[in-house]
Amino acid sequence: MADSKFDDLLTKLGTGPWNWLYFLVASYWCLMVPPQFISGVYLAPAVNYTCRLPDNQTHHAVVAEDSCSYINTNSSDDGPGVEELCTEWDFDTSVFSSTLTSEFSLVCEQGYLRATYQIMYMLGTFISPVIGGYLADRFGRYVVVVVTQVVMLVTSLTVVFLNSFTAILAVRFISGFSNIITLYILAIEVCQPKHRAAVGILIGLPWALGTMAWAGAAFAIRDWRYLQLAVSLPILLIFPPLYFMDESPRWLIVRGRHDRALTILQKAARWNKATLPPISEMRTLMIDIQAESTENTSKTKDNNKVEAKKKKCRAVPVPNLLKNRAIATITTLVCLDYFVVSLVFDGLNMSGDIYSADPFLYLVLSGLVEVPGYSLTAPLIDRCGRKIPTVVCYLLCGVVMLALAFIPPDMSWLVMVLVLLGKLCISGAFQIITVYSSELFPTEGEKVPWLPSVIFGCVSVIAGATTMILRETKGVPLPDTITDLITQSHQTYIRTTDNDVDAALEITTEKQVASPLFKSEQDRTNEDGLGVTALGVANCDCGVPYTLIAAVGVADWACDVLDMAGRGVADLARDGPIMAE
Repeated sequence: MADSKFDDLLTKLGTGPWNWLYFLVASYWCLMVPPQFISGVYLAPAVNYTCRLPDNQTHHAVVAEDSCSYINTNSSDDGPGVEELCTEWDFDTSVFSSTLTSEFSLVCEQGYLRATYQIMYMLGTFISPVIGGYLADRFGRYVVVVVTQVVMLVTSLTVVFLNSFTAILAVRFISGFSNIITLYILAIEVCQPKHRAAVGILIGLPWALGTMAWAGAAFAIRDWRYLQLAVSLPILLIFPPLYFMDESPRWLIVRGRHDRALTILQKAARWNKATLPPISEMRTLMIDIQAESTENTSKTKDNNKVEAKKKKCRAVPVPNLLKNRAIATITTLVCLDYFVVSLVFDGLNMSGDIYSADPFLYLVLSGLVEVPGYSLTAPLIDRCGRKIPTVVCYLLCGVVMLALAFIPPDMSWLVMVLVLLGKLCISGAFQIITVYSSELFPTEGEKVPWLPSVIFGCVSVIAGATTMILRETKGVPLPDTITDLITQSHQTYIRTTDNDVDAALEITTEKQVASPLFKSEQDRTNEDGLGVTALGVANCDCGVPYTLIAAVGVADWACDVLDMAGRGVADLARDGPIMAE
């Protein structure tokens, strides 16, 4: 297998400064993302406000309970008065001196724009896996990493100087697009196989630190523009180490750029003080890897014109792919897992106003419990596998969140303990499902304060139960092709038939519809694609990785949009502050 051959090469390189550079840069990126990802918590929070009456109406108006309108009683007739909408408001500055909410009056009829601020970022993250995955395959991981970091820096700084909320929303959308996991993939692709699962999980630790740092920065800086500037400038520090990084050798080999790949591998050997096989053996190995990762390749030429091995990988149209019960079941369950884990994880991050009176302490503690949630999962899944720990994390989260519905409001300490326990469990589930899903597939309300807890608890219990349907992947060879997946599934928990296999591998020929993802074999041979998966494992470009990335992106985006939209509706329905006298 191509993957195993390259993994053998990584094993020879060992782990040293070269690998650590990629890991540390990816970790720093994870540290910088949370302030942008959940910026709405402190930049566009719910702020108490009162209607500011016109000067000539101060003594002749009664402000409505929601502070969105007032009754004008300054009239010559004896009628009940005329209701007029408020156009200006006075905002409470006891917590924040300036926010997007107060500066752009995102209240009353404009209150939905607070949720829109977060939704625009999620829209960007929705398209980033699809477009970013294609760009990373087409132009390389390193190029996409550099471009996205530049976009992230520019958009984060641009927001500080904009005076139009419409422009801020547009920039927010672009910023969301920069939230591509290509840097994470690059770090995984240069990691030794035995450390890959641990590295993939431990990279999440800086995310927890970034969450806590975001709360600390917001506590120290209460003006939204200065706060945004303070968390954006550190992004500059990621560029110096990027200068010393290189393209993924795995991607270069599959693309046929063997000379460049050889140069990078030799550099890695020097940094790690390792010894590589002779150059001639390395070139032969790279030719074999490329041949096994390229569709319908009869031979590949190098300076010695070595005959390449053949390994046919046929494009599988998505409708035919999903006709197979094994693949359709796994795809559906994994998408459900991502939907649930994102819903609960992001929902808890943005629910500080529900569970705590201190929004800063809440987010600090929320990030703090993520640390054991991430760090303990690495040895846990190594010892117990992926399936059972995932189920346990989901079920425990579901139980504690459901228990919140029965806790008296005056027992705030118990509420906080249960919420943090739920966050601990869902953080572990998030990290495990990231590794688990990549191994399952072939490498080719304020009015009802208990309602969020019940929703989070129910979906966690459901996810925990449905995960039991998936097969265990510990100690099982990873499938490299669709056929491998179907065969493994047939031997475990999903009964497949020959008709299932034929349907999944059916290829339309004479009436095949032209599509950028499903090109002719000749076109694909010329382009030598490399799919992007959650762990970045090289594979033939069968269209599966793009489909999975898109499906997971849709699930994650949809739950975030629903969560923010629901919070926007809740803000519109909430009781207003004290009426003006």
